[in-house]
Amino acid sequence: MTLRHFLTLRDLSTAELNRIIDRAQELKRKQHNNETFQPFVGKVMGMIFEKSSTRTRVSFEAGMSQFGGSAIFLSSRDTQLGRGEPIEDSARVISSMLDIVMIRTFGHDIVERFAEYSKVPVINALTDDHHPCQLLADIQTFVEHRGSIEGKTVAWIGDGNNMCNSYIEAAHMWGFKLKIASPKGYEPKPEFLSEFGHCVDLVDSAEDAAVNADLIVTDVWASMGQEEEQKIREKAFADYQVNEKLMDLAHPDCLFMHCLPAHRGEEISENMLDHKNAVVWDEAENRLHAQKALVEFLLNENLKKA
Repeated sequence: MTLRHFLTLRDLSTAELNRIIDRAQELKRKQHNNETFQPFVGKVMGMIFEKSSTRTRVSFEAGMSQFGGSAIFLSSRDTQLGRGEPIEDSARVISSMLDIVMIRTFGHDIVERFAEYSKVPVINALTDDHHPCQLLADIQTFVEHRGSIEGKTVAWIGDGNNMCNSYIEAAHMWGFKLKIASPKGYEPKPEFLSEFGHCVDLVDSAEDAAVNADLIVTDVWASMGQEEEQKIREKAFADYQVNEKLMDLAHPDCLFMHCLPAHRGEEISENMLDHKNAVVWDEAENRLHAQKALVEFLLNENLKKA
């Protein structure tokens, strides 16, 4: 059996993704009931961060600890990756000492090359092109509140970024309709759209996307590394704020999600995180549970291979 990685959603089948979502809910119940569940005592995760993150570090590190294992935090200052060692060499060495590796970085080719030479499963915790772990948490949150997302309508409002790309893949994998509203020049790259015309529509305005939506999702206007574009983006995205008025165009039970951190008064109105249909805090917590289910899946798949 080939070593399994999780670099994009499509590395797993829809059935496997649904198994992980179901398992995430079971693990969440165990944790909320203070049940000790430690199947991975002695297992060690390497967490390579070339982009910092509160939620990603806390969720993966806490998850491994709850499983009875441990995690090692490695920033670009702590590894030879930041000093020019070939990714292939680093992958061979790091993976020979660990049981699973999580990478949060810039170019998607970095996680692909690392995975190619790794002896253990590799998880993409974010690249410039994809954020599949966040999608696991988002889908888990929707399922918990509204049931299956299959056949539903999701509105992505804002930048055609890595989150948007993973929502495009998610629409294909889970069978929902995705409407994307982005300012001109900030749409998703054509290569992320061309394959998924059957489930994705580019629309002209945030209002068009919101009409009849079952879920509205957004992200910051300027992602990490784009801070110098902040003022330009503020002008371009002025009509793409998610607010109470926009939510009124959607179905009455339409949920609102944001991967955080959020900039109140920019991509969302000041009180949007407190909207009656906002599930942002559940979504954030579910990073822990969804990723634990993912780690369990990958480690168990690797044990089968061995």
